Amino acid sequence: MKHHTALAVALLMLTAAQPALGQDGHTNHAADHGHAAFASDRIHVAVEGQGPDVIFIPGLSSSPAVWQGTVDHLNGAYRVHRIHVQGFAGAPAEGNATGPVAAPVAEEIARYIREQGLTKPAVVGHSMGGTMGMMLAARHPDLVGKLMVVDMIPFMGAMFGPPGTTAESVVPVADQVYAAQSASPRDQYLTQAKAAVTGMIKTEAARTGPLADVEASDQQVSASAFRELIVTDLRPELSKITAPVEVLYVKFNDPRMTDAITDAIYQMSFAALPGAKLKRIDDSAHFIMLDQPQAFYGDLDAFLAK
Repeated sequence: MKHHTALAVALLMLTAAQPALGQDGHTNHAADHGHAAFASDRIHVAVEGQGPDVIFIPGLSSSPAVWQGTVDHLNGAYRVHRIHVQGFAGAPAEGNATGPVAAPVAEEIARYIREQGLTKPAVVGHSMGGTMGMMLAARHPDLVGKLMVVDMIPFMGAMFGPPGTTAESVVPVADQVYAAQSASPRDQYLTQAKAAVTGMIKTEAARTGPLADVEASDQQVSASAFRELIVTDLRPELSKITAPVEVLYVKFNDPRMTDAITDAIYQMSFAALPGAKLKRIDDSAHFIMLDQPQAFYGDLDAFLAK
């Protein structure tokens, strides 16, 4: 597998659309939901609706509001728990200020499920949220009822090196990426991140929110989390997942990457989980729920109804 620069750029800042931020960094949808009584320095959780529990995890530097259209579509038929990662989209960095982000946040979500008394909730994660969903389902298989991964592979580092790249061999590249992102002047960093957003969302009208999310996120937290994604290989852990899994994905953002090559990469990536349902969504960039909402909602409805 070649080093696909276009994909690396597209993954530079996995941001999500959100409405205007209030002074506290939360969205103006705050009146529509309450925060769960859960003390954590890594996440806070917005809860709304009644019914079976569904946990939505946004991606790197993303706001929970990336799921707003999805929540509106569900129309209160489920009790929705939206994770907001500290340091992303206006939330203070707190416990995520240094070190890894995805793995400890996944552990906090596991603690949240236990302490809130949720019984086998469905988990839906986009991008880095999908990584955390896989961590959660593999490391705490008793807690997850079903898992949907939205446009994420279990070892993103494979895209940053030659065939045979491992989590260990890609560390120097990850360190270089981290150094560049964490030390980059803020204006330069934002220019690159905003350029990446354009390639991640085909629907022009949906890009305004993602740009606000980039500016509202902590640069150090985002850089640390991105480094962690590059060096995290979850393929050896996939066989520990007992919950049904569905993976929605799009063709890689590189003209050399055909549908067939993308399909093959996903099939190889999830080979250790032969029961997983893999489905490519066409005419969409990274944010499937924004570019192809009706297709996404249809798949989500069927997934939740099983």
